Amino acid sequence: MKLKDPRTIAVVMSSALVLLIGVLVVQHLRHGWPFSLHHGIGVTLPTTRVAARDGGSTPTTHPRAEVEIAQEQLDAIGVRFEKVRQETLSEPIRAVATVVPDESRVSHVHTRVSGWIERLQVNTTGERVRAGQPLAGIFSQELLASQTEYLSARRAAATGPRSAVVEGSRSRLKVLGMTDGEIRAIEESGEPRRLVTVTAPRSGVVLHRGISVGTAVDPSTEIVTVADLSRVWVLAEVSEGDIPSVQIGTPARLEFPASGREPFEERVEFLYPTLSERTRTLRVRFMVENRSGTLRPGIYGSATFRVEPRPTLTVSRDAIVDTGSTQHVFVVAGERRFIPRTVTLGTRFDQRVEVREGLAEGDSIVASGVFLIDSESRLRASGGGTGHAHGSSKQESRGTDREAPGKSQQVTPPPRQPDAGHGAQPPVPPPSGHAGH
Repeated sequence: MKLKDPRTIAVVMSSALVLLIGVLVVQHLRHGWPFSLHHGIGVTLPTTRVAARDGGSTPTTHPRAEVEIAQEQLDAIGVRFEKVRQETLSEPIRAVATVVPDESRVSHVHTRVSGWIERLQVNTTGERVRAGQPLAGIFSQELLASQTEYLSARRAAATGPRSAVVEGSRSRLKVLGMTDGEIRAIEESGEPRRLVTVTAPRSGVVLHRGISVGTAVDPSTEIVTVADLSRVWVLAEVSEGDIPSVQIGTPARLEFPASGREPFEERVEFLYPTLSERTRTLRVRFMVENRSGTLRPGIYGSATFRVEPRPTLTVSRDAIVDTGSTQHVFVVAGERRFIPRTVTLGTRFDQRVEVREGLAEGDSIVASGVFLIDSESRLRASGGGTGHAHGSSKQESRGTDREAPGKSQQVTPPPRQPDAGHGAQPPVPPPSGHAGH
């Protein structure tokens, strides 16, 4: 039958609207509708108060909320508890060590004039040189003209009083890199030298050679790099948590098996002021004599620091939830109640970890199964929890009142708590008949 009367259509639409509103109200009162204002009642706010170590309390906001879990669930996931205890920290600190050249014994050789490399005495990297040994011969038009000018001024002054021009020309040759011996040589010969020799400033090993025959050079060109390796540095990478235990003067045992040298003892000479961003470690420096040359730059070894024993609080490593930016544990606040608490960690061991802030001796924490509790805590903090908490009295009573399959008994549900603003709800009549039918 087609409805053509406008009044009939209006009546049908009004009835449908009233029916829809009635369904929404019923779902709202039963706490089953997703958009109900009461959906999520019972979720603990994510802001908790963390007890300070001095006995006071400081409000701290966590991305996690206090959570309460039934004992049956705790047994199912294998939750284990432990007490925060104080231990004496005396385990040595181990770090990776590397040999590098002593920066105070590295020389970079440059020329003071522009020119071209015409002769090269050092042909390979790694070659040993002596202080004053010729490295390269450079032809420079500027230096050749300065020598000619000096010799002309010197000849002109030979028949008269000594002129300031001669002294100025001689000083110019020294500024351009000529030694006193080279200047005396051209004075004796009366002829300028076509090539100027570049010599090694110290004895050592050529670490880098940046030129070859025919290379055009200027004062910015690095000809060679010479390093004296009779004394080297050893750099150890100390992890971030172990930094407070290492100071200047801390003894350490250095081992470099690939060098063939026996392990030896040294003391920390210097702590670098910054950490490596990539490895989050602090570089610690030792100065080591290397007369035999067995400690070659780049070789790897290990450094074992002996630290003074000190008392500290420790917990199991499995108790820590590390988010990358923060670390926290779950403190047992009561029967089946767990509160997230941010902690500051120190030295890490195989099974234990040092806690510097956030806990006190004797605090009870979750030692295993913590990640399942953490997941539930994050769910509660995000507002995704249900209207009842896991382990609440409602769920326990419902779980115990459910009868086993195949048995016949009446089930009397617990009375519903009254909703705010809606008055008390009428009790639900008990079902008749056998359970399960």
